Amino acid sequence: MDSGNQPAALPAVSSQSKTIAQERRQQRLILIGVIVFIIIVLALIILAVWFLLQPASPTDRIRDIFIIFMALESLLLGLALVVLIIQLARLINLLQNEIKPILDSTNETVSTLRGTSAFLSDNLVGPVIKMNEYLAGMQQALRIFGLARGKRRNSRNEGE
Repeated sequence: MDSGNQPAALPAVSSQSKTIAQERRQQRLILIGVIVFIIIVLALIILAVWFLLQPASPTDRIRDIFIIFMALESLLLGLALVVLIIQLARLINLLQNEIKPILDSTNETVSTLRGTSAFLSDNLVGPVIKMNEYLAGMQQALRIFGLARGKRRNSRNEGE
């Protein structure tokens, strides 16, 4: 064990724990913010209902203002929907005109490579392997008949 490697590993672990702690803090802050927002919205709804139930409240004016706000909201939602449809059309165009040709050329390249590897296997690798088999068989036959010597083993290498 090298003592120089251990201090290098400790900061990595502590930096990971720091980032995990920061992520947990951020998640807690987001959760607290969402809860506070929900409480404020509920309080405003309860307050609005309470004011509207008062006998002297101008309910018709509040109703008209609410209708105007709802109309503005529907306009914004319509605009967002149009933007979404445009983005979807651009994505479809990208997939059809750019990604599909790339995939087609990739498939063509893969099939060409498949054919090339099959050709090399049949016409180069196979014959070389067969030739090595025949040579090894002939070499063994010559050793058996005593016409060729086998490889001498070094006595030092046999013990290892």
